[in-house]
Amino acid sequence: MAEMQIPRDWPVFDAHQHFWDPQVNYHPWLSDEPPIPFRYGDYRPIRRRYLPPDYLADAAPIQVAGSVYVETEWDPRDPLGETRYAHDLHAAYGYPNAVVAQAWLDRADAARLIADQARFPLVRSLRHKPAAAPSADQARRGLTGGMDDPRWRDGFARLGAHGLMFDLQAPWWELDAAADLAADFPATTIVLNHAGLPADRSAQGLEAWRRHMARLARHPNVVLKISGIGLKDRPWSLADNGPIIRDAISIFGWQRCMFASNFPVDSLVGGFVPIFDGFYQATQGLPENARRALFHDNAVRIYRPVPQATENQSKMGGAIR
Repeated sequence: MAEMQIPRDWPVFDAHQHFWDPQVNYHPWLSDEPPIPFRYGDYRPIRRRYLPPDYLADAAPIQVAGSVYVETEWDPRDPLGETRYAHDLHAAYGYPNAVVAQAWLDRADAARLIADQARFPLVRSLRHKPAAAPSADQARRGLTGGMDDPRWRDGFARLGAHGLMFDLQAPWWELDAAADLAADFPATTIVLNHAGLPADRSAQGLEAWRRHMARLARHPNVVLKISGIGLKDRPWSLADNGPIIRDAISIFGWQRCMFASNFPVDSLVGGFVPIFDGFYQATQGLPENARRALFHDNAVRIYRPVPQATENQSKMGGAIR
C-alpha cells in the first residue's frame, strides 16, 4: 500500500457525503430492481447500510472534522423523513454537521416543503436535480422541470426568503441555464456539485467543460464542490483527475472551491485516502492558506456547520439502526 501523502493532522471538512440504510428506509435507486443506469456503472456494492462508523472507518487515518450530508434520493413522498433521519444521525454520532435537504422545486407543495425544510437546525441548502439532457448534443433550453421552467424557478425564488442555498447537480452542458439562474437570483448562493460532471475527457469535451464552467464562474454567488470526478472502470488517479482539479480551481479561484469525498458513491472508483491524497498532491503549488481553505475553511464558512456534541463521541455504537 502506498504511503499516505496528506498529513494525518491536516484539517478536513468533507463538503459532500451520504449516509443511508436501505434495509430500513426506502431509496428507489438503492432498493428497486433493476438498478438504474449510473455514470460509474454497476453500483450494487453501495446498496448497503452506510452510517457514520462506516464512513469514519473508510476515512481513517484522516481525521474528518465534520461533514455535509447531501440528500440521497430518499423516497420523494417523504422528503422531511430524510431530514429527520439526518438529524437523528447527528444526535447519535455527531455526524453530519450540516444538511442539504431534498425539495422538488416544481411540485405543487414546494412552498410549504421549502419552509418546512428550512426550520431544521442543520439544513443549509436544498437539492433538486433539474431536468437535463442525457448528452451535450441533445441539450436544449426550456425543458419542463429544468432551470428555465417558470414553475421550477418559482420554487427556486423562495429559497432566499428562508436563507437557504441551492446545491445544483447538473452536467456542464446545462451550465448556461445555471449562469442565467445565478444572474437572476444574485442573493442566493448556488453550490455546483461534482465539478460540473466532466465525464468526457476528450480534448473537445474538456474544452467545452472549461468554457461552460468559466461562464458560470463569472457570477460571484456560485461556489464549487470538487468531488465525484471519477471515471467508469478506472481507479481514481492523479493522472486522470489532477488536471480537472487544477482547472476547476483556476476557473473559480480557491476561495470558492471545496473538496469532498462523495462517499460512499465514490468508493466505487477509489478509496477515501487515495482521493484526498490526490486532492493534496494536485494542490502542491498553492500556498498553505489556500489549501487549508479548499480542504476545510471554505466548507465551514459556506455551510456553517453545527459542531459535534462531546457526548456524541462516546456513542459510536449508535442508537440508529
